[in-house]
Amino acid sequence: MLVPKMPDCRSPETTKTSREAVFKFLSRSIGFLPLAVLVAGALLFGRSLPAWGYMWAMAIALFGGVKWLSWWEVRNAVAHRPARSLAYLTLWPGMNARSFLCGLRPRKPALRNWFWALSKTCLGVVLLWSVARYVPSARPLLRGWVGLFGLVLVLHFGTFEIVALGWQALGVDAEPIMQSPIFSDSLSEFWGKRWNLGFHQLAHELVFRPVRPLLGVRLATLLVFLFSGLIHELVISLPARGGYGLPTSYFLLQSAGVLFERSGIGRWLHLRRGVPGWAFTAIMTAAPAFWLFHPLFVLRVVLPFMKAIRAL
Repeated sequence: MLVPKMPDCRSPETTKTSREAVFKFLSRSIGFLPLAVLVAGALLFGRSLPAWGYMWAMAIALFGGVKWLSWWEVRNAVAHRPARSLAYLTLWPGMNARSFLCGLRPRKPALRNWFWALSKTCLGVVLLWSVARYVPSARPLLRGWVGLFGLVLVLHFGTFEIVALGWQALGVDAEPIMQSPIFSDSLSEFWGKRWNLGFHQLAHELVFRPVRPLLGVRLATLLVFLFSGLIHELVISLPARGGYGLPTSYFLLQSAGVLFERSGIGRWLHLRRGVPGWAFTAIMTAAPAFWLFHPLFVLRVVLPFMKAIRAL
């Protein structure tokens, strides 16, 4: 017996909405595809490299993947700017694609900005290629920490800021990813407005904004720091083949500190302003830093890398 075909009771609007949702999901999946492929490639081939090579392979894979994803999210708005898009993908370390590609024309940087950026770069070079050599070889962790601090100065505080100033001079809204974190009056300000704004932008767009309506601010904040910890495990602990869990513990501690300073007790202690806030931020970020850049990472990755670049 033939069964009559049931009519489709869905309205055209419902069908259109469903199709748009599917298209949006597929479109975003394409945005994530390069990230998955690059990270998989780093995991597959990285183990054949020296530990420091594995670190850079993973760091470049993550950076390239999320860089593409940040551009993919705004691609329709910048389709008329292919040259600027290429510059964003290849010549800028930040992750705020909308600002770089569509932002207002900034003021030209002052001479003092160039001076400080060059000064920080030079200081990093001195620490990495000179001072580290004079640390006794019997203190390898101290030697590695000096070199690591110099490398961070050269890249994040120096070179990346010089690149930002160069783009600003050309009329592009490129904000330096480091915003004088030493002057942070609170832990929230440190992680949200001053330290590595490129990663903050990424975590906010991928984790905090989608999760906050479902789980609330507290859990969304916790997940952002957990996400950060897992990313650092890939770049730090995996190449070092040890110290697993320490970077994640560091960032979970930071999330606890952020939530504590926002609590009633934190407000009573004035942990979000002035000297109390600055001191709390300095202690929370610096004291447990050995969890983030743990000894196995320094000994197995940082020191061999310093030898490879003739810093030791």
